[in-house]
Amino acid sequence: MSTIATEIQTTFENILASLAEKERSVITRRIGLKWERETLQEIGDTYGITRERVRQIEDVGIKKIGRIMRTSPLMKIQESGEKILKMHGGIMTRDRLISAIIADIGIEWAINQNIIDVLLQADYNLQRSKPQLWTNTYFHFAEVTKKMVEAVHKEALKILKKKWDIMETAVLYDIIHLALFSQFGSLSAIILDSVMDIFLDIVKGEEKFIGLEKWKILNPATLKDKAIYVLKKVKEPLHFLDIAVAITEKFGEPVKTSTIHNELIRNNEFVLIGRGIYVLKEWWYKDGTVLDVILEIFKKAGASLSTEEITDRVLKVRQVKITTIYMNLQNKKYVERVGRNLYQSK
Repeated sequence: MSTIATEIQTTFENILASLAEKERSVITRRIGLKWERETLQEIGDTYGITRERVRQIEDVGIKKIGRIMRTSPLMKIQESGEKILKMHGGIMTRDRLISAIIADIGIEWAINQNIIDVLLQADYNLQRSKPQLWTNTYFHFAEVTKKMVEAVHKEALKILKKKWDIMETAVLYDIIHLALFSQFGSLSAIILDSVMDIFLDIVKGEEKFIGLEKWKILNPATLKDKAIYVLKKVKEPLHFLDIAVAITEKFGEPVKTSTIHNELIRNNEFVLIGRGIYVLKEWWYKDGTVLDVILEIFKKAGASLSTEEITDRVLKVRQVKITTIYMNLQNKKYVERVGRNLYQSK
């Protein structure tokens, strides 16, 4: 542990020693200073008190730490935290803020990061969010309200769901800024970017794109997700061999061609449009054989079509040989010839 880290931990333990016994014990156990971290429930069970009572004891102890540390070297933690928070629009996730403080002051990572968390909670100029499902804990200045944070999140979800695809972060932030300007005034890209980090249902990737986590586009986990990612990246049909190569190059994950082919066949998100070439179903390609495509073309046309017209329309949705189309036109069970070069469904 570095000299700075040692100084921080020693000073913190000295301040803890000045607290009431139960306050000192609760905070020590909550941050895992001597052993593993414990939950409010686990600590409450040992004292025979409620989780809420444990939280109250913890809060009282942290407030005392805030008063005592004003004359200690620990103030540089709070000063660094406030400086970094201002640079990010007054709001940051807990983990990002602590990482930035460690880098700013030059503390080794070996330090118990929960000590820094407690010192930030003891800063009267900062507020810490309460635990909530699907969010990261964050610190913020009082002027950055929970109402604004929730409004930004709600607006981002609305825009992304309407587009139903990833967007450039700069474009999304411009739309949010315009939509919420009358309510909250100017919302900088820095503030909006920090708010996006809070919510787990939104994910950023590729340095400049943003989307919904459930799409698995920017953070693909399974082989299927990675195949979808590759197709969306190139935005054009790909042979399954090329998809396998692209996955290997992008994710450093060797993929057997037989494995990726089986994955593409068994998932209805993909459509085989001919000779091992796949597209995404959401690109308006339909499942089915070449004959199914021809019959659908007849249905939409509502009239007989020439060989050239049929071929042109089939090739827009299937990459097959022209001879394959001609062979399917000879299927007398479903197709009939009504002129020298005219066909319709039977």
